[in-house]
Amino acid sequence: MVTDRSEDREQIQERRAARRQGLAYQGAFEAVIAILIATGIGYWIDTSFDTSPFGLLIGATVGFGSFVLRLLRLGRLLQEVADEEATEKDGSD
Repeated sequence: MVTDRSEDREQIQERRAARRQGLAYQGAFEAVIAILIATGIGYWIDTSFDTSPFGLLIGATVGFGSFVLRLLRLGRLLQEVADEEATEKDGSD
């Protein structure tokens, strides 16, 4: 019986860690893609309308802004997950 409880706790801890890691990788991937897409759109605008380098610079700035915003949201989400886990841990002991 005691072994089953400790194995259950280990599985729960592993699932929680996997969830946090998954959220972190998802956020990082989305943030990098946002920079690439916005910069690509800026480059396309520059080549289409001969506005070099303004479209690229604006696109990179917008992409970087969305990168920072996504990381802030990710940090808030991970903090909420950590708070939930702490609440569950306090309630189960």
